Amino acid sequence: MRSEIFYTDRYLQIQDSVIQLLNAQEEFLSPRTVGSPRAVGDAIQGIISQNFRQLLGDACAECSTEFARRAMADMAFSDRAGLYYIVDVKTHRTETKFNMPNLTSVERLARFYESDANCFVVLFVSYAIEGARVVVSDARFVPIEFLG
Repeated sequence: MRSEIFYTDRYLQIQDSVIQLLNAQEEFLSPRTVGSPRAVGDAIQGIISQNFRQLLGDACAECSTEFARRAMADMAFSDRAGLYYIVDVKTHRTETKFNMPNLTSVERLARFYESDANCFVVLFVSYAIEGARVVVSDARFVPIEFLG
């Protein structure tokens, strides 16, 4: 079964909506937290989670944003065709030279993909810091199997 999101331009609309949402936020970091990639990532993930259903629009039939810290997913949703997507949010501060985003194990992915209705999606958010403000330059909403 092919995803209506990723085999149309719908994913591009979602990416644009993520950028607009995050850049429309008031300063949500303090001078203490602005230098912490983990604090920034958690804040960005929180904002996206709170607005996830709206970001997906009519592409979403059901949505969940409550997962344990060590879960593969930060968010999950089903579309109207019955496909189930789990989404892992990864942030990248563009001024840094070295980054090591942790995804998940091959074993966990293999078990997840035992069902053809499952799709593991990564939402990459690239940002810069200007003062205490996060400025998002790019968002990529992509199934892991589309990555090179």
